[in-house]
Amino acid sequence: MPLAPPAQPGQSFAEIDTPALILDLDAFERNLVTMAAFAEAAGVRLRPHAKTHKSPEIALRQIAHGAVGQCCQKVGEAEILVAGGVTDVLVTNEIVGAAKLDRLARLAREARIGLCVDHIDGVREASEAAARHDVVLDVLVELDIGSRRCGVAPGEAAVRLAEAVARSNTLRLSGVQAYHGSAQHMRSIDERREAIERAGLLTRNVVERIRQVGLPCEIVSGAGTGTFDLEGRSGIWNELQAGSYIFMDADYARNRNADGTPFQTFEHALFILAGVMSKPVPDRAIVDAGHKTAAIDSGMPTAFRRDGVIYTKPSDEHGVLTGDPVALPHRGDRLLLVPGHCDPTVNLHDWYVCVRGLHGPDAHVEAVWPVAARGALT
Repeated sequence: MPLAPPAQPGQSFAEIDTPALILDLDAFERNLVTMAAFAEAAGVRLRPHAKTHKSPEIALRQIAHGAVGQCCQKVGEAEILVAGGVTDVLVTNEIVGAAKLDRLARLAREARIGLCVDHIDGVREASEAAARHDVVLDVLVELDIGSRRCGVAPGEAAVRLAEAVARSNTLRLSGVQAYHGSAQHMRSIDERREAIERAGLLTRNVVERIRQVGLPCEIVSGAGTGTFDLEGRSGIWNELQAGSYIFMDADYARNRNADGTPFQTFEHALFILAGVMSKPVPDRAIVDAGHKTAAIDSGMPTAFRRDGVIYTKPSDEHGVLTGDPVALPHRGDRLLLVPGHCDPTVNLHDWYVCVRGLHGPDAHVEAVWPVAARGALT
Protein backbone atom coordinates (compact mmCIF):
# COMPACT_ATOMS: atom_id res chain seq x y z
CA MET A 1 0.00 0.00 0.00
CA PRO A 2 1.47 3.39 -0.96
CA LEU A 3 2.38 5.47 2.06
CA ALA A 4 0.85 8.92 2.45
CA PRO A 5 3.33 11.78 2.01
CA PRO A 6 4.46 13.65 5.13
CA ALA A 7 2.88 16.88 3.87
CA GLN A 8 0.46 18.27 1.32
CA PRO A 9 0.79 21.26 -1.03
CA GLY A 10 -0.31 24.46 0.66
CA GLN A 11 0.73 23.45 4.14
CA SER A 12 3.18 25.53 6.11
CA PHE A 13 6.68 24.27 6.77
CA ALA A 14 5.72 23.82 10.43
CA GLU A 15 3.03 21.32 9.42
CA ILE A 16 5.39 18.87 7.69
CA ASP A 17 5.60 15.56 9.56
CA THR A 18 9.03 14.12 10.36
CA PRO A 19 11.23 12.62 9.19
CA ALA A 20 10.83 14.01 5.68
CA LEU A 21 12.99 14.51 2.60
CA ILE A 22 12.92 18.23 1.88
CA LEU A 23 13.74 19.85 -1.45
CA ASP A 24 14.49 23.56 -1.22
CA LEU A 25 12.94 24.63 -4.54
CA ASP A 26 14.70 27.99 -4.65
CA ALA A 27 18.20 26.53 -4.20
CA PHE A 28 17.37 23.60 -6.50
CA GLU A 29 16.28 25.95 -9.28
CA ARG A 30 19.40 28.08 -8.90
CA ASN A 31 21.52 24.92 -9.16
CA LEU A 32 19.72 23.99 -12.38
CA VAL A 33 20.49 27.41 -13.85
CA THR A 34 24.14 27.36 -12.74
CA MET A 35 24.94 24.04 -14.38
CA ALA A 36 22.96 24.82 -17.52
CA ALA A 37 24.81 28.12 -17.92
CA PHE A 38 28.17 26.39 -17.53
CA ALA A 39 27.34 23.75 -20.14
CA GLU A 40 26.15 26.38 -22.61
CA ALA A 41 29.22 28.56 -22.10
CA ALA A 42 31.57 25.58 -22.42
CA GLY A 43 29.80 24.29 -25.53
CA VAL A 44 29.14 20.84 -24.09
CA ARG A 45 26.04 18.68 -23.73
CA LEU A 46 24.49 18.09 -20.33
CA ARG A 47 23.08 14.63 -19.57
CA PRO A 48 22.45 14.64 -15.81
CA HIS A 49 22.52 11.43 -13.83
CA ALA A 50 19.09 10.31 -12.66
CA LYS A 51 20.52 7.83 -10.16
CA THR A 52 20.78 10.90 -7.94
CA HIS A 53 17.13 11.93 -7.98
CA LYS A 54 15.17 8.94 -9.38
CA SER A 55 12.43 11.34 -10.46
CA PRO A 56 10.90 12.13 -13.87
CA GLU A 57 9.66 15.41 -12.36
CA ILE A 58 13.25 16.50 -11.78
CA ALA A 59 14.48 15.01 -15.05
CA LEU A 60 12.00 17.04 -17.08
CA ARG A 61 13.05 20.22 -15.30
CA GLN A 62 16.68 19.51 -16.17
CA ILE A 63 15.70 18.94 -19.80
CA ALA A 64 13.74 22.19 -19.79
CA HIS A 65 17.02 23.86 -18.77
CA GLY A 66 18.83 22.45 -21.80
CA ALA A 67 19.83 18.90 -20.88
CA VAL A 68 19.81 16.53 -23.87
CA GLY A 69 18.31 13.73 -21.80
CA GLN A 70 19.18 11.67 -18.75
CA CYS A 71 21.54 8.93 -17.78
CA CYS A 72 20.93 6.29 -15.15
CA GLN A 73 22.46 3.06 -13.86
CA LYS A 74 19.63 0.53 -13.99
CA VAL A 75 17.11 -0.62 -16.57
CA GLY A 76 14.37 -0.08 -13.99
CA GLU A 77 15.37 3.57 -13.65
CA ALA A 78 15.26 3.93 -17.43
CA GLU A 79 11.76 2.42 -17.53
CA ILE A 80 10.49 4.91 -14.94
CA LEU A 81 12.08 7.85 -16.76
CA VAL A 82 10.59 6.89 -20.12
CA ALA A 83 7.17 6.30 -18.56
CA GLY A 84 7.47 9.79 -17.10
CA GLY A 85 8.12 11.45 -20.46
CA VAL A 86 11.91 11.38 -20.88
CA THR A 87 12.73 10.51 -24.50
CA ASP A 88 16.52 10.10 -24.43
CA VAL A 89 18.13 7.84 -21.81
CA LEU A 90 21.64 6.41 -21.55
CA VAL A 91 22.17 3.54 -19.12
CA THR A 92 25.75 4.24 -18.05
CA ASN A 93 26.37 0.66 -17.04
CA GLU A 94 27.04 -2.83 -18.30
CA ILE A 95 23.74 -4.66 -18.84
CA VAL A 96 24.13 -8.43 -18.67
CA GLY A 97 21.45 -11.05 -19.28
CA ALA A 98 18.65 -11.49 -21.80
CA ALA A 99 15.89 -10.42 -19.42
CA LYS A 100 17.37 -7.00 -18.74
CA LEU A 101 18.44 -6.48 -22.35
CA ASP A 102 14.97 -7.36 -23.63
CA ARG A 103 13.44 -4.78 -21.30
CA LEU A 104 15.92 -2.20 -22.53
CA ALA A 105 15.27 -3.05 -26.18
CA ARG A 106 11.51 -2.72 -25.67
CA LEU A 107 12.09 0.78 -24.28
CA ALA A 108 13.82 1.72 -27.53
CA ARG A 109 10.40 1.60 -29.23
CA GLU A 110 9.41 4.62 -27.14
CA ALA A 111 12.63 6.60 -26.68
CA ARG A 112 16.24 6.84 -27.75
CA ILE A 113 18.07 4.33 -25.55
CA GLY A 114 21.77 3.78 -25.06
CA LEU A 115 24.00 1.55 -22.97
CA CYS A 116 27.68 0.87 -22.35
CA VAL A 117 29.83 -2.12 -23.24
CA ASP A 118 33.26 -3.19 -22.06
CA HIS A 119 33.39 -6.77 -23.42
CA ILE A 120 32.79 -8.41 -26.76
CA ASP A 121 30.06 -10.58 -25.22
CA GLY A 122 28.23 -7.42 -24.21
CA VAL A 123 28.26 -6.28 -27.82
CA ARG A 124 26.87 -9.60 -29.02
CA GLU A 125 24.18 -9.80 -26.34
CA ALA A 126 22.99 -6.22 -26.91
CA SER A 127 22.95 -6.74 -30.66
CA GLU A 128 20.87 -9.91 -30.33
CA ALA A 129 18.36 -8.24 -27.99
CA ALA A 130 17.96 -5.29 -30.34
CA ALA A 131 17.41 -7.68 -33.25
CA ARG A 132 14.73 -9.60 -31.30
CA HIS A 133 12.77 -6.39 -30.86
CA ASP A 134 13.61 -4.79 -34.23
CA VAL A 135 15.19 -1.68 -32.71
CA VAL A 136 18.53 0.09 -32.74
CA LEU A 137 20.39 0.77 -29.49
CA ASP A 138 23.04 3.44 -29.03
CA VAL A 139 26.28 2.11 -27.60
CA LEU A 140 29.21 3.75 -25.85
CA VAL A 141 32.44 1.87 -25.31
CA GLU A 142 33.18 2.25 -21.62
CA LEU A 143 36.78 3.01 -20.71
CA ASP A 144 38.52 2.43 -17.40
CA ILE A 145 40.34 5.73 -16.97
CA GLY A 146 41.18 5.37 -13.30
CA SER A 147 38.19 4.20 -11.28
CA ARG A 148 39.10 0.51 -11.53
CA ARG A 149 35.49 -0.45 -11.86
CA CYS A 150 33.81 -1.33 -15.16
CA GLY A 151 35.46 -0.41 -18.44
CA VAL A 152 37.86 -1.76 -21.02
CA ALA A 153 41.49 -0.69 -20.80
CA PRO A 154 42.21 2.31 -23.04
CA GLY A 155 44.09 1.22 -26.12
CA GLU A 156 43.75 -1.46 -28.79
CA ALA A 157 41.05 -3.41 -26.92
CA ALA A 158 38.80 -0.35 -26.86
CA VAL A 159 39.22 0.17 -30.61
CA ARG A 160 38.39 -3.48 -31.28
CA LEU A 161 35.20 -3.13 -29.25
CA ALA A 162 34.23 -0.03 -31.19
CA GLU A 163 34.73 -1.94 -34.44
CA ALA A 164 32.56 -4.78 -33.17
CA VAL A 165 29.76 -2.35 -32.33
CA ALA A 166 30.03 -0.72 -35.75
CA ARG A 167 29.68 -4.09 -37.48
CA SER A 168 26.28 -4.71 -35.89
CA ASN A 169 23.15 -3.83 -37.83
CA THR A 170 21.19 -3.21 -34.62
CA LEU A 171 23.70 -1.13 -32.67
CA ARG A 172 24.78 2.45 -33.29
CA LEU A 173 28.30 3.40 -32.18
CA SER A 174 27.84 6.73 -30.41
CA GLY A 175 31.26 7.18 -28.81
CA VAL A 176 32.91 6.43 -25.49
CA GLN A 177 32.10 6.72 -21.83
CA ALA A 178 35.02 8.01 -19.79
CA TYR A 179 33.82 8.58 -16.25
CA HIS A 180 36.33 8.89 -13.40
CA GLY A 181 34.22 8.30 -10.31
CA SER A 182 37.16 8.20 -7.90
CA ALA A 183 38.19 11.72 -8.82
CA GLN A 184 34.89 13.25 -7.71
CA HIS A 185 35.72 13.21 -4.02
CA MET A 186 39.41 14.01 -4.06
CA ARG A 187 39.46 16.92 -1.67
CA SER A 188 42.01 19.28 -3.22
CA ILE A 189 41.56 20.84 -6.64
CA ASP A 190 45.15 19.88 -7.48
CA GLU A 191 44.37 16.20 -6.92
CA ARG A 192 41.21 16.40 -8.98
CA ARG A 193 42.92 18.30 -11.79
CA GLU A 194 45.81 15.83 -11.97
CA ALA A 195 43.43 12.85 -12.07
CA ILE A 196 41.32 14.35 -14.86
CA GLU A 197 44.39 15.37 -16.88
CA ARG A 198 45.63 11.76 -16.77
CA ALA A 199 42.19 10.50 -17.67
CA GLY A 200 41.99 13.01 -20.51
CA LEU A 201 45.21 11.79 -22.09
CA LEU A 202 43.93 8.21 -22.09
CA THR A 203 40.54 9.23 -23.43
CA ARG A 204 41.88 11.47 -26.19
CA ASN A 205 44.14 8.67 -27.40
CA VAL A 206 41.24 6.22 -27.70
CA VAL A 207 39.02 8.75 -29.47
CA GLU A 208 41.77 9.52 -31.98
CA ARG A 209 42.44 5.84 -32.64
CA ILE A 210 38.75 5.08 -33.17
CA ARG A 211 38.53 7.90 -35.69
CA GLN A 212 41.73 6.78 -37.39
CA VAL A 213 40.10 3.46 -38.29
CA GLY A 214 37.25 5.38 -39.91
CA LEU A 215 34.63 5.08 -37.19
CA PRO A 216 32.55 7.86 -35.66
CA CYS A 217 33.13 8.92 -32.07
CA GLU A 218 30.57 11.66 -31.67
CA ILE A 219 30.08 11.53 -27.91
CA VAL A 220 32.71 11.56 -25.19
CA SER A 221 30.62 11.28 -22.05
CA GLY A 222 31.62 11.46 -18.41
CA ALA A 223 32.28 13.92 -15.60
CA GLY A 224 30.64 14.28 -12.21
CA THR A 225 29.75 17.06 -9.82
CA GLY A 226 33.26 17.16 -8.34
CA THR A 227 35.09 17.60 -11.65
CA PHE A 228 32.51 18.78 -14.22
CA ASP A 229 34.38 22.05 -14.83
CA LEU A 230 37.64 20.23 -15.58
CA GLU A 231 36.09 17.89 -18.15
CA GLY A 232 33.86 20.63 -19.51
CA ARG A 233 36.80 22.89 -20.33
CA SER A 234 39.17 20.11 -21.44
CA GLY A 235 38.30 20.04 -25.13
CA ILE A 236 38.01 16.24 -24.80
CA TRP A 237 34.71 15.53 -23.09
CA ASN A 238 31.62 16.93 -24.79
CA GLU A 239 28.89 15.47 -22.56
CA LEU A 240 28.62 15.88 -18.79
CA GLN A 241 26.95 13.27 -16.58
CA ALA A 242 26.98 15.19 -13.28
CA GLY A 243 24.03 14.40 -11.04
CA SER A 244 24.53 15.50 -7.43
CA TYR A 245 24.88 19.18 -8.36
CA ILE A 246 21.13 19.64 -8.01
CA PHE A 247 21.25 18.67 -4.32
CA MET A 248 24.86 19.09 -3.03
CA ASP A 249 25.40 16.70 -0.15
CA ALA A 250 27.73 17.08 2.82
CA ASP A 251 30.46 14.97 1.24
CA TYR A 252 30.76 17.14 -1.87
CA ALA A 253 30.88 20.16 0.41
CA ARG A 254 34.15 18.77 1.82
CA ASN A 255 35.89 19.30 -1.53
CA ARG A 256 38.11 22.36 -1.64
CA ASN A 257 38.89 25.09 -4.15
CA ALA A 258 42.41 26.22 -4.98
CA ASP A 259 42.45 28.70 -2.09
CA GLY A 260 41.29 26.07 0.39
CA THR A 261 37.74 27.38 0.64
CA PRO A 262 34.81 24.93 0.43
CA PHE A 263 33.52 23.89 -2.98
CA GLN A 264 30.41 26.06 -3.20
CA THR A 265 29.55 26.23 -6.89
CA PHE A 266 26.17 24.78 -5.97
CA GLU A 267 23.92 25.23 -2.95
CA HIS A 268 22.60 22.68 -0.49
CA ALA A 269 19.09 21.98 -1.73
CA LEU A 270 18.30 18.56 -0.22
CA PHE A 271 17.65 18.09 3.48
CA ILE A 272 16.20 15.68 5.97
CA LEU A 273 13.75 17.34 8.30
CA ALA A 274 14.17 15.55 11.63
CA GLY A 275 12.22 15.91 14.84
CA VAL A 276 13.67 15.77 18.35
CA MET A 277 11.83 13.01 20.21
CA SER A 278 13.90 12.95 23.38
CA LYS A 279 16.43 15.01 25.30
CA PRO A 280 17.27 12.82 28.26
CA VAL A 281 20.27 14.91 29.37
CA PRO A 282 21.37 18.48 28.52
CA ASP A 283 24.18 17.43 26.16
CA ARG A 284 22.30 14.77 24.15
CA ALA A 285 19.20 14.97 21.97
CA ILE A 286 17.61 12.13 19.98
CA VAL A 287 16.04 12.66 16.56
CA ASP A 288 13.72 10.44 14.53
CA ALA A 289 16.16 10.03 11.66
CA GLY A 290 18.50 7.04 11.68
CA HIS A 291 19.87 4.51 9.21
CA LYS A 292 16.49 4.12 7.52
CA THR A 293 16.35 7.86 6.82
CA ALA A 294 19.91 8.83 5.87
CA ALA A 295 22.76 6.97 4.18
CA ILE A 296 26.08 7.29 6.03
CA ASP A 297 28.46 5.56 3.60
CA SER A 298 30.08 8.94 2.83
CA GLY A 299 29.86 10.29 6.34
CA MET A 300 27.20 11.41 8.75
CA PRO A 301 24.59 14.02 7.95
CA THR A 302 25.46 17.47 9.19
CA ALA A 303 23.21 19.83 11.09
CA PHE A 304 22.41 22.75 8.77
CA ARG A 305 23.24 26.16 10.24
CA ARG A 306 23.49 24.67 13.73
CA ASP A 307 26.97 25.46 14.99
CA GLY A 308 27.98 23.23 17.86
CA VAL A 309 25.53 20.43 16.99
CA ILE A 310 26.91 17.08 15.79
CA TYR A 311 24.87 14.16 14.43
CA THR A 312 26.33 10.82 15.50
CA LYS A 313 25.67 7.19 16.43
CA PRO A 314 22.61 6.45 14.29
CA SER A 315 20.62 3.25 14.78
CA ASP A 316 17.66 2.07 12.72
CA GLU A 317 15.25 4.84 13.71
CA HIS A 318 17.31 7.08 16.00
CA GLY A 319 20.03 9.67 15.49
CA VAL A 320 22.00 11.17 18.36
CA LEU A 321 22.82 14.87 18.52
CA THR A 322 25.69 15.88 20.76
CA GLY A 323 27.64 19.07 21.34
CA ASP A 324 27.10 22.37 23.10
CA PRO A 325 24.12 21.96 25.47
CA VAL A 326 23.06 25.53 24.73
CA ALA A 327 23.02 24.87 20.96
CA LEU A 328 21.21 21.54 21.13
CA PRO A 329 17.51 21.60 20.23
CA HIS A 330 14.82 20.60 22.71
CA ARG A 331 12.17 17.89 22.68
CA GLY A 332 9.60 18.76 20.02
CA ASP A 333 12.00 20.96 18.03
CA ARG A 334 12.88 20.22 14.40
CA LEU A 335 16.08 20.75 12.46
CA LEU A 336 17.43 20.28 8.94
CA LEU A 337 20.16 17.74 8.25
CA VAL A 338 22.32 17.77 5.10
CA PRO A 339 22.72 14.15 3.92
CA GLY A 340 26.24 12.79 3.74
CA HIS A 341 25.48 11.10 0.40
CA CYS A 342 22.42 12.28 -1.48
CA ASP A 343 21.91 9.38 -3.93
CA PRO A 344 21.32 6.50 -1.47
CA THR A 345 19.54 8.84 0.93
CA VAL A 346 16.96 9.67 -1.75
CA ASN A 347 16.47 5.93 -2.34
CA LEU A 348 15.30 5.56 1.28
CA HIS A 349 12.34 7.91 0.80
CA ASP A 350 9.00 7.76 -1.00
CA TRP A 351 8.44 11.50 -1.43
CA TYR A 352 10.12 14.82 -1.99
CA VAL A 353 8.45 17.54 0.02
CA CYS A 354 9.16 20.59 -2.15
CA VAL A 355 9.33 23.76 -0.08
CA ARG A 356 9.30 27.33 -1.35
CA GLY A 357 11.06 29.96 0.76
CA LEU A 358 12.56 27.28 2.99
CA HIS A 359 14.73 29.56 5.09
CA GLY A 360 12.25 32.41 5.39
CA PRO A 361 9.20 33.17 7.54
CA ASP A 362 6.72 32.14 4.83
CA ALA A 363 8.15 28.69 4.07
CA HIS A 364 5.44 26.47 2.65
CA VAL A 365 4.94 23.25 0.74
CA GLU A 366 4.53 23.97 -2.96
CA ALA A 367 4.51 20.40 -4.27
CA VAL A 368 5.03 16.78 -3.29
CA TRP A 369 6.83 14.59 -5.84
CA PRO A 370 7.20 10.82 -5.66
CA VAL A 371 10.65 9.25 -5.69
CA ALA A 372 9.31 7.26 -8.59
CA ALA A 373 12.33 5.01 -9.24
CA ARG A 374 12.99 4.25 -5.60
CA GLY A 375 14.30 0.69 -5.29
CA ALA A 376 14.68 0.20 -9.04
CA LEU A 377 17.60 -2.21 -8.66
CA THR A 378 17.32 -4.34 -11.80
